[in-house]
Amino acid sequence: MSEPHCVSASDDHPNQFALLRQRRFAPFFWTQFSGAANDNLFKFAFTVMVTYQLSVSWLPPAMAGLVIGALFILPFLLLSATAGQLTDKFDKTRMIRFVKNLEIAIMLVAALGFWLGQVPVLLLCTFLMGVHSTLFGPVKFAYLPQVLSERELTGGNGMVEMGTFVAILLGNVAGGLLVALPGVGHGAVALACLALALVGRVLAQYIPGAPATDPGLRVNWNPFTETWRNLRLAHGNPVVFRSLLGISWMWFFGAVFLSQFPSFAKEVLHGNEQVASLLLVVFSVGIGTGSLLCEVLSRRHVEIGLVPLGAIGMSVFSIDLYFAARGLPPPTGLMAGAAAGYYSLGGFLAQPAHWRVMADLALLSLFAGLYSVPMYALIQLRSQPTHRARIIAANNILNALFMIASSLIAGALLGAGLTVPQVFLLTGLANAVVAFYIFMLVPEYLLRFVAWVASRFIYRFQVRGDAHIPATGAAILACNHVSFVDAVLLMAASPRPIRFLMDHRIFQVPVLGWLFRLAKAIPVAPQKEDPQAYQAAFDAAAQVLREGDLLAIFPEGGITRDGQLQPFKGGIVKILERAQMEGVQAPVVPMALTDLWGSFFSRIERGQAMVRPFRRGMFNRVGLHVGPALSGAEVTPEGLHARVADLLAAP
Repeated sequence: MSEPHCVSASDDHPNQFALLRQRRFAPFFWTQFSGAANDNLFKFAFTVMVTYQLSVSWLPPAMAGLVIGALFILPFLLLSATAGQLTDKFDKTRMIRFVKNLEIAIMLVAALGFWLGQVPVLLLCTFLMGVHSTLFGPVKFAYLPQVLSERELTGGNGMVEMGTFVAILLGNVAGGLLVALPGVGHGAVALACLALALVGRVLAQYIPGAPATDPGLRVNWNPFTETWRNLRLAHGNPVVFRSLLGISWMWFFGAVFLSQFPSFAKEVLHGNEQVASLLLVVFSVGIGTGSLLCEVLSRRHVEIGLVPLGAIGMSVFSIDLYFAARGLPPPTGLMAGAAAGYYSLGGFLAQPAHWRVMADLALLSLFAGLYSVPMYALIQLRSQPTHRARIIAANNILNALFMIASSLIAGALLGAGLTVPQVFLLTGLANAVVAFYIFMLVPEYLLRFVAWVASRFIYRFQVRGDAHIPATGAAILACNHVSFVDAVLLMAASPRPIRFLMDHRIFQVPVLGWLFRLAKAIPVAPQKEDPQAYQAAFDAAAQVLREGDLLAIFPEGGITRDGQLQPFKGGIVKILERAQMEGVQAPVVPMALTDLWGSFFSRIERGQAMVRPFRRGMFNRVGLHVGPALSGAEVTPEGLHARVADLLAAP
């Protein structure tokens, strides 16, 4: 089934904020923003109410937050699989409006609960709001790839991630302030929750239609068998499934920090409740900033090379947070009176040592944003459209399991006598181990990271015409061969993974050879030298095209020794003929790497490369020109050579 794609000329918007002026995104963004704010306003106000204002014998204050959190997350475990099926089966806009209608009904009951101070009613509403969020989760992430192009997907996810954390922060702040209003607090919370639900429903009315991707799906109402089926469905795509595990680990990581902020503020930083709130603000702003930076750093593509960068930052700054907390001087200038022994907000900020703590929190959360947004975008891009919502439902199930595990493990560590900073240290070290394991399982993350670094910190890399690289389907990328890092630069230019057909001798180069083996590049040797390896290379190339992937070749057959474009060999025609015999019509995309001759990795030094590291200084400006695709049937070595030569000569 082809996927509906509501993308227009607005693909050329200057940045992700321009999406807020477009109907396909803005009503959806503000609908999910109001829903996230309402969830957290309700939960936090209810938590404060049963902790400080009501005396309920069967719900002690120390257990209130735990019970409310558990009730809210329970539907994610029970109903995510059903929610994924419904989202695939029905129009997503119709689902959003149904969920918003449900939210209004829940908030009417909750308003009565707040007004009468009925804790059982509010506990029921907590569970129902969890149901509301469970139903909305798959819709939220399945809607975006249906209405945004690949070039907008990272920015759109960044905006949603940022908006969610800002909404969580504002909801918590508003809930705490409103419930504390003398005499009218409960009524104010009831009205605010109902008003947000109504606003969300009005906004949902303006979301354009997003047709069902699998309308013939038969819904399995058994949540247990369907949950298992969803997990198996996700497991069928290794890259997607391991990305789901990566996102779930991020929620584990974040839950450890968020759950320990009150204890960290009180016992380690000697701060009052305002200091604990400040830590939440810093963390939320960091996540939002990292999410928004993704589009800038990815050049408006789904750039999973940012994921290792995010993982490195998460570990570095969580480990440094331990040392920053351990090195705090004895507290001075503490508050007097009822809050004796604790810093006020002003007193906390007046201590220079505390700024390192806040910087670590801001940076580890910023890198968490860089880590998570590309993973979400990759899952949306690589999941089969007819199954996308169910894959996202599997993600929600895994997220819930990992968050529960984080609470149990953190509680066990604290119960064993570890301090909060020591828990942070262990989490940072564990993050490094888990991230390394995931990147070894899915080398594409590491390869994209190397390509991202090379194209931004070794070279100033500019790509022209990258829209000609097909977003889906088999294709051959044909490029001139100037240096040992040509393949790395092509990786950086393509939003999709590429398999390379490369001279077998390049695999003998230290580091680069290991990198290309990790990328599953296909070694090709001259037919006279090794006929068996020659034939195996063409068999592997045909397999790549049969599977609908990108194959890159360097038709010159080797790296140029004089900087000039060499004659193209006939191997590309053989590959095309083999593909056509198997029913695969693969277009050929001509490419030209420019300004690489004379760089460290080219053979300018009497046929040798990597001799003078700073021959051209730092941050050399290099480029890639991509031309329109050619039909495989019209490609000849001479004609393709002329196309690449024209791209090299282009200004």
